[in-house]
Amino acid sequence: MPGFTAMLEEELAGLAAANRLRTPAEVDGPSRTTPRINGRPMLAFCSNDYLDLAFHPALAAAAAHAAGRDGFGASASRLVAGDLPAHRELESALAGHLGRDAALVFPTGYQANVGTLVALAGRDDLVVSDALNHASIVDGCRLSRAKIAVYPHRDASAAARLLADGQTCRRRILVTESLFSMDGDIAPLSELAEVAARTDAVFVVDEAHAFATVGPDGRGLCAAAGIVPDVFIATLGKSIGAAGGFVAGPQALRDVLVNRARTFIYTTALPPPVAAAAAAGLALAAGAEGARRRDRLANRCAWLADRLASAGLTPNPQHSTGPIFPVVLGDEARALSVAAALRDRGFFIPAIRPPTVPAGSARLRLTLSAGHGADDLERLMTALIETAR
Repeated sequence: MPGFTAMLEEELAGLAAANRLRTPAEVDGPSRTTPRINGRPMLAFCSNDYLDLAFHPALAAAAAHAAGRDGFGASASRLVAGDLPAHRELESALAGHLGRDAALVFPTGYQANVGTLVALAGRDDLVVSDALNHASIVDGCRLSRAKIAVYPHRDASAAARLLADGQTCRRRILVTESLFSMDGDIAPLSELAEVAARTDAVFVVDEAHAFATVGPDGRGLCAAAGIVPDVFIATLGKSIGAAGGFVAGPQALRDVLVNRARTFIYTTALPPPVAAAAAAGLALAAGAEGARRRDRLANRCAWLADRLASAGLTPNPQHSTGPIFPVVLGDEARALSVAAALRDRGFFIPAIRPPTVPAGSARLRLTLSAGHGADDLERLMTALIETAR
């Protein structure tokens, strides 16, 4: 048997041979849209800081105040050390903004999805999940030990058939993202909500990329569609500009999660300064400043969607007005080559490869921010057309 290090090196060599070896870039600088990458100034189109709030002084001021009042680390699970003011204030603000009875904050959005699905589903239950749902949803389904049925992407009729087949299950759960993280398209939320109601299924929607980004007052795509899912999940590290994840719904849902969500019970709570920064980001996103930034972002997105379609670079007919644009290039080697050529031109857009996306669909995942200017998009399109073709 080879030594442990030799086994790891062999595994890494296999990833490299398949063009799937990944290494984070060294990033610093005053902005997520204009960072320095390995010391070189770049124009980035890969961040999820959609409203350009990550560097907003209001978030820094709120974090500093909370650090002085509540300390930096939460020190333990909230069931052990208790709720701090920053946690209570953030959850109250989230519930109020969404018009729900209660909200519960998790240290990450990944933990919110995993913890919720494991808490709600078990061996006697059925979870019906979109084929392109995020890895955190996939992992939550698997860890729940429920029966899992996957329906073709965005196919509400198929979801209905799978739910109907599970009538003998104790509980049936229908789960989807609203704005899909890698393809930028949207779930048929109204149809899925009708399916869930008709089959008496619990409707769970992950609004990670839509919350604060789109919809009335930034309340997401469910609000835009006029529906209220049983379980609303989103993150605080994208448009809000901070970190963490949360679940919103009835008070009984929060109480069950406090008692059964292992990713809440057995982990140290979100640091109070981060919770306070998230509350400040939410206040900005929900107010006039957020509305201005969403309008600017929507205009940028509409422009880019039109230009990409005209150039034949994004054939997605279901693209929303959201800020995610896939440029599918096929195999890993080509995606890496185009990403490298763009970096040489001063653009930071890492190649997205399997297993993040299905084999044969390696891509550039372009994301826009309210911090991008019109000139930035013009430069991007020129470089894309010259490199991707």
